[in-house]
Amino acid sequence: MPEQAENNALKETQGSSICEVLLILGAKWAFLVLDELLAGPARFNQLKKKIAIIKTQSLTDTLRHLEKNGLVRRQVYPTVPVTVEYSLTEKGSDFQTALKEMEKWVQKWGGRDSEG
Repeated sequence: MPEQAENNALKETQGSSICEVLLILGAKWAFLVLDELLAGPARFNQLKKKIAIIKTQSLTDTLRHLEKNGLVRRQVYPTVPVTVEYSLTEKGSDFQTALKEMEKWVQKWGGRDSEG
């Protein structure tokens, strides 16, 4: 979704906090990246290896999106070659509680076709 349309959608749904969450975390790979960074800071290639299902451009886009929304910090170290490390901000780390609750839900209901 283009940034302007995303901003308009957010303005239209300001009363709906779940919509705000989806705008921030609705990026296709956001949950996997956040889950991986909960283990600690990682460089791009480390993330790429650990989440092999994500293509390079998608990982780049997801990290930029999460950084823009204040969940991920990008730290550049002046080495040769330059080292870039990604870590969670306080806002990103705080998401761990919600992620654990979602994991509980999946353990209880995941893979079930019907209620009960």
